[in-house]
Amino acid sequence: MKRVLIANRGEIAIRVARAAKDHGLIPIAVYSHGDRNAQHVLACNEAYSLDGTTASESYLNIEKIIAAAKAARADAVHPGYGFLSENATFAQAVIDAGLIWIGPPPRAISALGDKVSARKIAAKVGAPLVAGTADPVENSAEVVAFAKEHGLPVAIKAAHGGGGRGLKVARTLEEIPEL
Repeated sequence: MKRVLIANRGEIAIRVARAAKDHGLIPIAVYSHGDRNAQHVLACNEAYSLDGTTASESYLNIEKIIAAAKAARADAVHPGYGFLSENATFAQAVIDAGLIWIGPPPRAISALGDKVSARKIAAKVGAPLVAGTADPVENSAEVVAFAKEHGLPVAIKAAHGGGGRGLKVARTLEEIPEL
């Protein structure tokens, strides 16, 4: 592995670029139109346009990122944080393109991306868990019952929400039905 395409932007891409250089690797940036002169681009040895303005046209476009990796003659792809970093389809596409995926295997991303599945895996291997439900709750009455048994505040998390998406906190019982 010599050339690493960083499929991200901002501070995380800068940190990955620095780590790559520290290990004698060549960091390669990708960028949207608005990020042409961004710090993460300047931190890398090379940069390739994803030819898009929005995130969905650029940093979330798997085909464009794979094409950029091939154009750059990258050996590997680092997803950074956010965007496609928790996307099993992206991880598999990188591997299928003959590139090294710097991250967890696609099947681990799939299993752990679903919070209910992840909790069951953690319980199965004996990892310590905070109080929570074994299965998704069906309604606010179940959350109220849980809060009465275990106390407040309670965090209510969407099963597939990542990076804080789908997280709601109720500090009083009255707030629960609103969630």
